[in-house]
Amino acid sequence: MKDAKQLKLIANRNRKRIIEMVYRAGVGHVGGALSATDLLTAIYENEVDFKESRRTRVVLSKGHAVPAVYAELAEKGIIEEKLFPTFRQIDSRLQGHPYTCDIPEVDATTGLLGQGFSMAVGMAAVKKKEQDPHKVYAIAGDGEMQEGQMWEALMAAAHYKLDNLVLIIDYNKLSSSHPTNEIINLEPLAEKMRAFNYHVIEIDGHDMEQILAAIKEAKAVNGMPVMILADTVKGKGIRFMEHIPKWHSSGLTEEEYRAAMEDLAREEEELAHEI
Repeated sequence: MKDAKQLKLIANRNRKRIIEMVYRAGVGHVGGALSATDLLTAIYENEVDFKESRRTRVVLSKGHAVPAVYAELAEKGIIEEKLFPTFRQIDSRLQGHPYTCDIPEVDATTGLLGQGFSMAVGMAAVKKKEQDPHKVYAIAGDGEMQEGQMWEALMAAAHYKLDNLVLIIDYNKLSSSHPTNEIINLEPLAEKMRAFNYHVIEIDGHDMEQILAAIKEAKAVNGMPVMILADTVKGKGIRFMEHIPKWHSSGLTEEEYRAAMEDLAREEEELAHEI
């Protein structure tokens, strides 16, 4: 098990990989990938053992943020970084959304918002029936919570008391063009989920200590599913991207690429001093 300081360094490396991938490919959903990086890094590093046949599953329901998954799979040696320039090209293993046929370690092919969480509910139901002790983690976006399919799945998971299911909301508060809650207001989201019979944990989604504590708490819950409501920043780690809707999906110029890498190099240096 890696501690918070180790995970922060890995998450920073993963952000570098995301920037590299999107820059070399000239396209990609960079903002939402960066906001989910800390959450995905912690889960994959400490909760997933790919050598196990029955293991913890991770469903990226906000499938467009897949560069964050590819970055972590590169960290674990499952994909090669030399593939990054092929991201989103025809016949590349690195498609613009998760695709299990090309990368079996990806647990669900997702893209249509809401679909992935429904698949996660099904996985959790099967694991519960088979008495498989492993969790299913689903990562969804806040904009995704405006989809009707999400609420049907949320009700089903609570009805069947799927306490092996952990839904993590990457609450970066920006959709593709406007603030999420200006499009359809989700609030009071935590209270709504408690009313749906969820155990709700509210955290800073970039504070690794809080992420680890939330995962530990989620693993101890019995009798109901868990929602981790993670307060995040779209474009996290890159100063000129943070809180800017443009970076929902965009390529980078060479100047932007260099500025982004400089931000991450500074962060890496600071983290190294902490250790």
